[in-house]
Amino acid sequence: MRFHQLLVGATLTAAAALSHPPAAHAADAADPAADATPPPIAAFYDNPQFSGALFSPSGKYLAVRVAGMDGRDRLGVMTLSDASVKVVGAFADADIGSFQWVNDERLVFTATDRSVGQGDARYAPGLFAIDRDGGKLLQLVSRSGKPLNGGGGGGGGGPGARGRELLPWNTYLLGQKNGQNSDDIYVTYRAGTKRGQLDYVDLQRLNTKTGRYTSFKRPGGSRSWLLDHNGEPRLTTTREGRVSTIYYRDPANGDEWRKLVSFDVYTGGKDTFSPLAFGPDGTLYVASHAGQDKSAVYTFDFATNKISDQPVVRLADYDFSGSLLFGKGKLLGVRRLTDARDTDWLDDDMKAMQARVDRMLPNTVNLLSLPTRPESPWVMVTAYSDQSPARTMLYNSDTQKLRLLGSSHPQIDPQRMARQTLVRYTARDGLEIPAWLTVPNGGGKNLPLVMLVHGGPYLRGGSWGWNANSQFLASRGYAVLEPEFRGSTGFGEKHFRAGWKQWGLKMQDDIADGARWAIARGTADPKRICIAGASYGGYAALMGLINDPDLYRCGINWAGVTDINLLYDGHWNFSSDMPDGWKQYGMPELVGDQVKDAGQLKATSPLLQAARIKQPLLLAYGGADRRVPLPHGTKFYQAVKEGNPDVEWIEYEEEGHGWALPKNRIDFWGRVEKFLDKNIGGK
Repeated sequence: MRFHQLLVGATLTAAAALSHPPAAHAADAADPAADATPPPIAAFYDNPQFSGALFSPSGKYLAVRVAGMDGRDRLGVMTLSDASVKVVGAFADADIGSFQWVNDERLVFTATDRSVGQGDARYAPGLFAIDRDGGKLLQLVSRSGKPLNGGGGGGGGGPGARGRELLPWNTYLLGQKNGQNSDDIYVTYRAGTKRGQLDYVDLQRLNTKTGRYTSFKRPGGSRSWLLDHNGEPRLTTTREGRVSTIYYRDPANGDEWRKLVSFDVYTGGKDTFSPLAFGPDGTLYVASHAGQDKSAVYTFDFATNKISDQPVVRLADYDFSGSLLFGKGKLLGVRRLTDARDTDWLDDDMKAMQARVDRMLPNTVNLLSLPTRPESPWVMVTAYSDQSPARTMLYNSDTQKLRLLGSSHPQIDPQRMARQTLVRYTARDGLEIPAWLTVPNGGGKNLPLVMLVHGGPYLRGGSWGWNANSQFLASRGYAVLEPEFRGSTGFGEKHFRAGWKQWGLKMQDDIADGARWAIARGTADPKRICIAGASYGGYAALMGLINDPDLYRCGINWAGVTDINLLYDGHWNFSSDMPDGWKQYGMPELVGDQVKDAGQLKATSPLLQAARIKQPLLLAYGGADRRVPLPHGTKFYQAVKEGNPDVEWIEYEEEGHGWALPKNRIDFWGRVEKFLDKNIGGK
């Protein structure tokens, strides 16, 4: 791997952008009807051109990751006083991955290769440190292979600069927003079992100038760590079987760990909570249901080992998901996810600043980000909407002016994108189902509809904002409905638990009921509905064709589960990488027990019911998928094509669980476009 040191005189596109205000989205004055040709597929599915920016602790400098002319992601540092930019990190044969400031003078970053799929990946991320002027590059963690400028070694580390040992490849940066006042960072060493499962996670303090490190004492099989507001380890969570335990390290008691609570990892309990953050005064903020349907933010009392009686933050219709924003020695605000991600400021100055920015950018959600120890007037603004991909800007609180830094998808014209709406409909048993409805520009009635089913399934599928898949389909003339079926998280405990053991059953009914709701309101043409999804969504697409053959005219499944027992059992050469604990404890409770629910698992197996599918079907799988291994696809394809001549198969040999490469995303969605046009017809 060849590292390009400081490129003298090199500038980033961000520097040029800083000379122009963002007010004029060039597209804002465009007539959307002037060009009837839809945007090219690549506009939706190329890698983002601008994908990250972080303030230094003082806010005087900004680290940015942008695509270079060669297509490789580079790391640049902008001096905000004069808007000058230098490229400080650029590989000839790799991309900059994640990055973080150590202090105002030094950064750390990882490497990745966005030009290869999962199956062709040969190196771990590693870890590198460099000064903000591009000097004093030091490799800290091995990439399990080739040396870099004298550093190297195999998977167990190896000799590096000045004869030191590199940390082994399975050492990863621990995110730390605070502290940042020394040359040290914390990293985690993820130890595995002989079966390749995670065993424990060690914590190490690493000096980014010398590469020397010290290990931190842990109370048992730690899986995660939480640093306090000063950047010191205060919490660790262990795992033994199905029991998770949270331990606390009191600053007054050195390295001694004290147990706070234990709970069932998969089914929870009344004392269950998730640590969020420590405040400047040492207060621990946690998320908990506390006996309520929706989770909220509470404080934790270390004297009583109990959470507070009253929540600090409660959202009316959603579980709490988000982060706490600190500054001036206090809690400034709360970034939360409701229908969209936005900020509730508690500080009057921040409320006023938010109002000023919102007046300048009236058609977007505008997220403000501050340095940890501000010594400059700069604030970062991330602006987005359902029609507009994320744009990153700098706001000067002294001059009250905005400057554009970069856009993730600059080829996208927001004026030509569709509107997205959160809707709610009632399932056949009375449960309310939230869903995201995207309708092509110009609206219309009796449209062809794609039921787009999220994966997981035990997670939240989406939020209000620009989404490549739904916007691509809408640009081709399709309405898109994305249901948050029972089992989806974020909408309360009742909604989540209603999906337990309901694969192919009530979860499936929720999706079909959404399609019928769209028909009843006149949005969807009842004869032009297709069901599509990936992972669990691919499973649901197949079960939809089986359960409701009169409703769906076609189906699209990529990377989808085709038999639950295959997830459990696999085979010596294609076992899923899902944790053994999930298979042993979680799946029997949430998905189905192989013995007690054997009949149900058989009846809801697309593989065993394949002969019932007669509709046109598009199947796509990654040859290197470890989550849903390729035999899920090949076995099903062999079974379904015996009685169905209209099945299209594609395998992307180098891909894993989803398409990492733009060329494959563009190829796949091009196939989807042709498949849908043939079977339900868009524009």
